[in-house]
Amino acid sequence: MWQLYQFPLCPFSRKVRLLLSEKGVGYELWRENPWEGRDDFFALNPAGRTPVLHDPAKNLTLIDSRAICEYFEETVDKNPMIVGTAAGRAEVRRLVALFDENFYGDVTAPLLHERMKKRLVFRQSPDSRVLREAMKLAHEHLYYIDHLVDHRPWLAGATMSLADLAAAAQISVADYLGGLDWTGHDQARDWYAVFKSRPSFRPLLAERMEVIQPPSHYADVNA
Repeated sequence: MWQLYQFPLCPFSRKVRLLLSEKGVGYELWRENPWEGRDDFFALNPAGRTPVLHDPAKNLTLIDSRAICEYFEETVDKNPMIVGTAAGRAEVRRLVALFDENFYGDVTAPLLHERMKKRLVFRQSPDSRVLREAMKLAHEHLYYIDHLVDHRPWLAGATMSLADLAAAAQISVADYLGGLDWTGHDQARDWYAVFKSRPSFRPLLAERMEVIQPPSHYADVNA
């Protein structure tokens, strides 16, 4: 069986978990804190980042969330997540990059550093200025999601795609860390509430990172 090296608040691991669940691919969770720098983990991924997907029986290791998702798109027919015309598939990939890069860089990464890594690794208090800026930028990203779902049933088009998985994975981590204010974002909140009710998403909502607890609304599918 596949072994997924990840930690609970890794948004890229969450994206892979959503894809594997939607496609019905079995896997085991292996906890890995990249900041610990284990030699065995660096042997699997010299970049030292999660997620890493490893199949010992096949001696196969997949690295990088986008590469992993594309691998299963090509090898598992169930529930394709990059579909449609060439232009439609390009739009899916554009949005995946937007959330993996821009949303992560603007919102998720600073929240993880200030509210998780500083607490667990450095034993420091978060920088309120950095948190305010991340939450301000989060509003801009949520406004864009509002715009998308005003014009499409799902973020990239008529059907759920990898773009929705990538967005939901980032948003779930930001929401866990209390970095999102949903006020004025009814469209985005409704889209996310539908996503939270999917069976593939429930295990993510049930997980907790030690010491760090999410807001009360985090796991409420009606919130």
